[in-house]
Amino acid sequence: VIKCKAAVAWEAGKPLSIEEVEVAPPKAHEVRIKIVATAVCHTDAYTLSGADPEGCFPVILGHEGAGIVESVGEGVTKVKKGDTVIPLYIPQCGECKFCKNPKTNLCQKIRITQGKGVMPDGTSRFTCKGKPIYHFMGTSTFSEYTVVADISVAKIDAAAPLDKVCLLGCGISTGYGAAVNTAKVEPGSTCAVFGLGGVGLAVIMGCKIAGASRIIGIDINKDKYAKAKEFGATECISPQDSKKSIQEVLIEMTDGGVDYSFECIGNVGVMRAALEACHKGWGVSVIVGVAAAGQEISTRPFQLVTGRTWKGTAFGGWKSVDSVPKLVTEYMSKKIKVDEFVTHNLPFDKINEAFEQMHSGE
Repeated sequence: VIKCKAAVAWEAGKPLSIEEVEVAPPKAHEVRIKIVATAVCHTDAYTLSGADPEGCFPVILGHEGAGIVESVGEGVTKVKKGDTVIPLYIPQCGECKFCKNPKTNLCQKIRITQGKGVMPDGTSRFTCKGKPIYHFMGTSTFSEYTVVADISVAKIDAAAPLDKVCLLGCGISTGYGAAVNTAKVEPGSTCAVFGLGGVGLAVIMGCKIAGASRIIGIDINKDKYAKAKEFGATECISPQDSKKSIQEVLIEMTDGGVDYSFECIGNVGVMRAALEACHKGWGVSVIVGVAAAGQEISTRPFQLVTGRTWKGTAFGGWKSVDSVPKLVTEYMSKKIKVDEFVTHNLPFDKINEAFEQMHSGE
């Protein structure tokens, strides 16, 4: 058993608490990882807020991390002690019908136990003050050591800087893949990206790499425009600058609508606007943002009858174990940006400040 520091969420709506936790050794087909770097994501904040129907407490959150394998359980063959790895919230077992289908990346092998906050055998590897602590998204990167299933880990280039590539565990991969895998943006196309946070910037990067000729960034926070343009946005607009709806504004700007739109916020009203801003006959809108539990999307069916397509994406459609090492290689060879997404570096015990900076849009 390893004793180490972790940021524990004891209950919903309260700040995280840095505690000493015990991390049990990995059982069969499990891997114990020394986490070197972790990022914070709106998904962690969503669960912490208490709005997540799958949220269990007390829990160790975090799902964008990178580290070094400390030890492996019986039967683990893909990684060994000392390997550099990224934990994966969408695993890839290679055996279930989802993994065998090229149309999806949603491996279901451990989905039920992962959703309940436990390891595949139904128990937790974390204890604190004598109480078991739940796992989160199968990763729990807000701990100096974590235990994950062996299908939930990708071995990456040992030379990669972990404080950067941890972002490939969720946000950057999600946005980039939404453009290149889910939408399959084509050269010369016109794109609109709603929400210019980390995921939105990654979508812009993907659209640019795919050869889009016009990329319109949309956000009410104008402080984000300069960064969006660095990533490839050709122009940025705010919905608050016109009396017309944002979809009307975009239709006028683009002679009938955009070829591809992306919703990167998780707001069902914006999802509707993103679909309706698409061009009749061929426009495709991709939902990337995760809306709160129980919310529903709506539009007039005629929007779809007249040739628009509504799609969604999880982790950018990447088959995780196969794709994450390749994404790290693309970063190392300067094909994709990662460093530019990092605005602040904080010590682990300042993790609550990191959440505050995320909420404030910094």
